[in-house]
Amino acid sequence: MMKSLYGKLVFITAMIMVSSGLLAFLGINTYYHQVLKGQNDEKNMQIVNDLVHFIEGSEALDLDAYLTTQAAAGYKLYVVNNDEVGTFYGEPFRAHNLPEDAVKEVLEGRAYHGMANLPSETFVTGFFSDESINTVGQFFQYEGERYALFLRPDIKMLFSEMHYILAGLLVLMGVISLLAMLIVAKKLIDPITELTIAAEKVGEEQFSSDLHIHRRDEIGKLAQSFKTMTEKLSENQRLRKEFISDVSHDFQSPLLNIKGYSDLLLQEDLSEVDRVSYAKVIQAETDRLSILTKQLLLLTSLDQLSSPLSVKKFPLDEQLKEAIRKYRWLLEEKGLSLSMHIEQVTMVGDPSFLEKVWDNLLSNALKYTPDGEGIEISLTETSDAIIVVIEDTGIGMDEVEVSRVFDRFYRADTSRTGEVSGTGLGLAIVEEVVQLHGGTITIDSEKDVGTVCTVRFPVVND
Repeated sequence: MMKSLYGKLVFITAMIMVSSGLLAFLGINTYYHQVLKGQNDEKNMQIVNDLVHFIEGSEALDLDAYLTTQAAAGYKLYVVNNDEVGTFYGEPFRAHNLPEDAVKEVLEGRAYHGMANLPSETFVTGFFSDESINTVGQFFQYEGERYALFLRPDIKMLFSEMHYILAGLLVLMGVISLLAMLIVAKKLIDPITELTIAAEKVGEEQFSSDLHIHRRDEIGKLAQSFKTMTEKLSENQRLRKEFISDVSHDFQSPLLNIKGYSDLLLQEDLSEVDRVSYAKVIQAETDRLSILTKQLLLLTSLDQLSSPLSVKKFPLDEQLKEAIRKYRWLLEEKGLSLSMHIEQVTMVGDPSFLEKVWDNLLSNALKYTPDGEGIEISLTETSDAIIVVIEDTGIGMDEVEVSRVFDRFYRADTSRTGEVSGTGLGLAIVEEVVQLHGGTITIDSEKDVGTVCTVRFPVVND
């Protein structure tokens, strides 16, 4: 049981209760010896003085009957005459250890402060020490004889029903507190046990565990965080399986095409026109596999490294213009108009990765914009952001396509785009690179109207 958190919590609770009770007792004991013991001595000395004054001031007093009555009222009395013969009234002392010197001193007229001078004790306080040494004493005369009167309260008689009720109340409070702590500890441990079982299931790749923990405290927050983590792990597992399936499909299709057309090329009666056509297909599929392999390697690099960037300062406007120049031939071939508004902007980032962003966005804009239409490109810098906007008047996308455009291996409707050689990884890479630079990319598109890609980077001050 002690190996479990519940057992440890119960044990620690019990130890705290015992330790706190012991410390409280020692504290009260110390307080008694330091403060209350002297006050208790003075109080009882006043009582014994009152008795002595009454005895000496009364005529025709039956001393024995009077002392017996006082003992019955809750005191233990010890009276010694001048011949040092003592008589006890009331319950006997647990220990009769009154020094003879004390008796002689009182008979000589000096008061005895046994309560105040009692040595300090650790576990039995002077208040409960039922010994004749723990008394107060005073001298008195009766019928011409000298007496020494020693007194202390009878603890048994001083404990009334109320004292027993209070003692029982304390014991009952301790028992109830311990039982309540056991119940509270069980309620605290149960959700942790449930979380442990759920964590073991997650370790076995079972992500469908339903937690029945509905709390608003730290354990509730932990359960909610665990549930969120489980959902993300489940989603990651689904995406991983989809990724493997998509990669297998994207490799299998061009490989099948290459194999099929290679077999056709082996035919002896193949015409020159068909041979060239089949060779072009094989070349296209080979290029597609090459691009796919490079993009997969790049994505793997981006996924595995938290900061794969070689950061430095460079002129972003020059890089953007260079990327546009590389596609000048395609602009002229399709008769597209180009409008540019590019400010001089210095960027802090990795030029090689950002170059892939502009290549991908520009190639998409040029690819999906019909002949004779136009493209607008702008680069501006504000006080807190660097903004690149690439707008085309191409075929556009609907809301569903826009919502999935950054998903890996996602390709829009090929019957509408006429594009079958894409890998579906380009925009996923773009998003990864932009996010690694602390930026964001948004795409607004409308079918048959066009698409606007907006990239924002934070301004990095030296």
